[in-house]
Amino acid sequence: MIESETAAVFFLASVVLGIAPGPDNIFVLTQSALNGRVAGIMVTLGLCTGLLVHTGAVTLGVAAVLQASALAFTLLKLIGAGYLLFLAWKAFSAASRNLASNNAPTMNGWRLYRRGIIMNVTNPKVSIFFLAFLPQFVNPSNGAVSLQMILLGGLFIVATLLVFGGISLLAGSVGHWLSGSARAQQWLNWLAGTVFAALAIKLALSPR
Repeated sequence: MIESETAAVFFLASVVLGIAPGPDNIFVLTQSALNGRVAGIMVTLGLCTGLLVHTGAVTLGVAAVLQASALAFTLLKLIGAGYLLFLAWKAFSAASRNLASNNAPTMNGWRLYRRGIIMNVTNPKVSIFFLAFLPQFVNPSNGAVSLQMILLGGLFIVATLLVFGGISLLAGSVGHWLSGSARAQQWLNWLAGTVFAALAIKLALSPR
């Protein structure tokens, strides 16, 4: 088992990492502002489901393969960048539609949840980050290493839920306040599209 002091330090570090600006929390912020608090929560749940995949990948050693194989890393990275460009196109398209209508397009919870999963799973840097981050808090003398990795992954997910949930509530409130203005909705969609496009470029050009 993990010592309580180690778990506390890891949890605090995870909260700080969740607060630091990055692709995932920016993604949650934009979706919450555009579609409301519930949308942000659903995206957050999707992202956390993706973290389950990365935790399993690190535990099973798949992340080590991604780190060792330039081809595997590049393919997954390009898939993720392509998906972000698709989201950018959707946001820009919504901005054009909103200019002629006061009704913002709505998205169901499942689509937002799925969007969060894809966004997280197709970013190979998350697995490599886990591969570098989690083992620092593992002590082989405390029992099975794989179990400790799973527990640490669970703590990271809890921290993510708390931080991203807070972002969803805050950004959703701002988005609700702006929802009465078609012009504000248009600018929010253009901002989201620009953010998605920038993240796609950053992911595509990122080194291993």
